[in-house]
Amino acid sequence: MEREGDNLGNVFNLLTVFEDSRASHKQQAKDKPSSKSCSASSRVGQLPPFSPGLLGVKTKDPSSEKEQHMSKKPQALMEPFFDMTPGPWESESLKDKWKPGHRPVSTRLLNSLKNKISSGGWRKSCEVTVNTKKQLEEPEENKIVRELLETEQTYVSRLHLLDQVFFEELLKEARSSKAFSEDVVKLIFSNISSIHQFHSQFFLPELQRRVKEWAAVPRIGDVIQKLAPFLKMYSEYVKNFERAAELLAIWTEKCPPFQEVITRIQNSEVSANLTLQHHMLEPVQRIPRYELLLKEYVEKLPPDAPDQADAQKALDMIFSAAQHSNAAISEMERLQKLWDVYQRLGLEDDIVDPSNELLQEGPIQKISFRHSSTMERYLFLFNNMLLYCVPKVIQVGAQFQVRTRIDVAGMKVRELNDVEFPHSFLVSGKQRTLELQAQSQEEMNTWIQACQQAIDQIGKRHETFKAAVQGPEGDTEEHQLKSEELGIRAPQWVRDKMVTMCMRCKTPFNALTRRRHHCRACGYVVCAKCSDYRARLKYDDNRLNRVCLECYVFLTGNLLPEDKEDKKKGILEKESSKVSEQSLMCSFLQLLGDKWGKSSSRGWCVIPRDDPLVLYIYAAPQDMKAHTSIPLLGYQVTSGPLTDPRTFQLQQSGLVYSFRAESEELRGQWMKAIDRAARGRSFIEPEGELSD
Repeated sequence: MEREGDNLGNVFNLLTVFEDSRASHKQQAKDKPSSKSCSASSRVGQLPPFSPGLLGVKTKDPSSEKEQHMSKKPQALMEPFFDMTPGPWESESLKDKWKPGHRPVSTRLLNSLKNKISSGGWRKSCEVTVNTKKQLEEPEENKIVRELLETEQTYVSRLHLLDQVFFEELLKEARSSKAFSEDVVKLIFSNISSIHQFHSQFFLPELQRRVKEWAAVPRIGDVIQKLAPFLKMYSEYVKNFERAAELLAIWTEKCPPFQEVITRIQNSEVSANLTLQHHMLEPVQRIPRYELLLKEYVEKLPPDAPDQADAQKALDMIFSAAQHSNAAISEMERLQKLWDVYQRLGLEDDIVDPSNELLQEGPIQKISFRHSSTMERYLFLFNNMLLYCVPKVIQVGAQFQVRTRIDVAGMKVRELNDVEFPHSFLVSGKQRTLELQAQSQEEMNTWIQACQQAIDQIGKRHETFKAAVQGPEGDTEEHQLKSEELGIRAPQWVRDKMVTMCMRCKTPFNALTRRRHHCRACGYVVCAKCSDYRARLKYDDNRLNRVCLECYVFLTGNLLPEDKEDKKKGILEKESSKVSEQSLMCSFLQLLGDKWGKSSSRGWCVIPRDDPLVLYIYAAPQDMKAHTSIPLLGYQVTSGPLTDPRTFQLQQSGLVYSFRAESEELRGQWMKAIDRAARGRSFIEPEGELSD
């Protein structure tokens, strides 16, 4: 700037000296009479010659280097001003005309130079350099915003091609030729019209407006925040994409009019020699592109930028939309896997459900309990069940036959330390227990981890209450296991060759009179005499099964077998677990007072849905028979003593039953339920129910 100021001052000094000299010359001309034939050129020729001294710089002998530099300084100072484009009236460059000793051409040239300097025209070349420098130093976030706008414009043109060209032309052909259905076209393009309308009428105009106002409002996050929720409409398009690609391939191959329309558009200039499949992929890739650009934009923003908070929030919303789209893709893949399994199993309706998720599948070896050999089997592990299948010899239609379905709820899995069968593991479920052998230790670990993961997930999703049957003191660990699982879970059978005598009566086995049998409740190997009993097992849909005497006594509560004739169940013979699952109200209550035979005891209380006017009291949630029951009709429900807000009482004709709930809220629910039953109402509101 100092150099530019010096140059400007020197030029004005030059013009001032020139005008003073011209004024002096005119005065002399007035004093001396001149000839009329004197031309303008001769008058100009009488001007004093130009020299560097006119710029206020003394000219010295250019003998030394310093003096030469000083003598050339005026010319060097004038060089920036001679870089301007010469006018059409100039026949040679100004730089050549202003050589030392060369006289100026005319007054008009100097006046033109003065006007250019005054108007600032001399700064044009300098401004080009400054603007170029500024462009090189453009902030990175501005470049990203410009890239976002440019890619959005290109993307909208692709959407227009899909919606207004491919889609509309195929619809017209379908209506005119009737060679293919309009529904096929709509299935292929899904909701592309909605996506196109959103981007062309809302998203792109908002971006253009904001970029136009960028100097005043350098923000983009608020615009994306406002429109990002609408990007979830992409999930429908993405979910349908694979099916759309299949339909496109099928109809392109079998329908010439369909293929002709697509080929004609693909060969046109507007399609840029790209296929329809390529254009259809653009919407699938667009949301991840938004996420990448916005993430880079947030990283490049200065920490104190006004758009920092909005941009971060917009990035989170774009990420949510991307996750929504990814979830749609995962859902599509999951359903496709289910359909494949559904076909391989012979389209059995009770096996595959759309809510299922296939976790793992593969061949496995099943260890035989009787022959100590292995058989080839196949497993399908879902999130809620394990299918134990047998490969079909003639695979016409179905490839496998389902032998057993084991529910994941209640299933257990563990490794077996078996020398004879390495890499073996045990799967114990309510329906069946299997000993399986994998090909390697790694494969075995994979199956165990997958099964355990499914067990953990279903355990978190469902709240269940555990059996709380308390055995007598001195019970062994075996009896504690029975009290929780006997008859509920399929047992692990003891292999025949592992024993030589009955595991109950200790009588040796032989091939004729003492054959081996398995108790279906505990899995023990017993003789015919010890297993000549039948009991209903819950894991086998309560069908009668062969059991040993000990299991029979435990499961039925009878010391001796009952007659085979059907016997009508007593009023208290209601299984607690089944009643609780279909109940209006169930929970533990503390039974207070002498009425219960002791000062205080705890009971599992249930009001069944199929018998809503009776309160059943069990010793434990898994009891097969209720301890007692109370008909609720006609009872009055009152609060207990003020000292304990959790208690309430049932009163009728001098009878008083006192209860204590685990919380005041639970007490209120019980009082409401019992009061409705006491007044003869057969139901309560759903919000009054207690789910365990």
